[in-house]
Amino acid sequence: MNWDTAKGNWTLIKGNIKLQWGKLTHDHLSKIAGRHDQLTGIIQKTYGATKHVTEERVKDLPQVKEFVGPHKNHNPRI
Repeated sequence: MNWDTAKGNWTLIKGNIKLQWGKLTHDHLSKIAGRHDQLTGIIQKTYGATKHVTEERVKDLPQVKEFVGPHKNHNPRI
């Protein structure tokens, strides 16, 4: 996964993240600024989710898939 691409497209991605995790504030999203570790950490802290669950849900967001790419377990249909 290429999170450098996510940083460059953070404005587009953060709207989808806000829809998925409504408890995250504008300040949270500004602090995250496209950094994967910050995103998963704040979601875990805010929602009490495990690291594994958080990672999977972040990877499954459509805009994350578009800009970052599929996670390594993704098997596209041929």
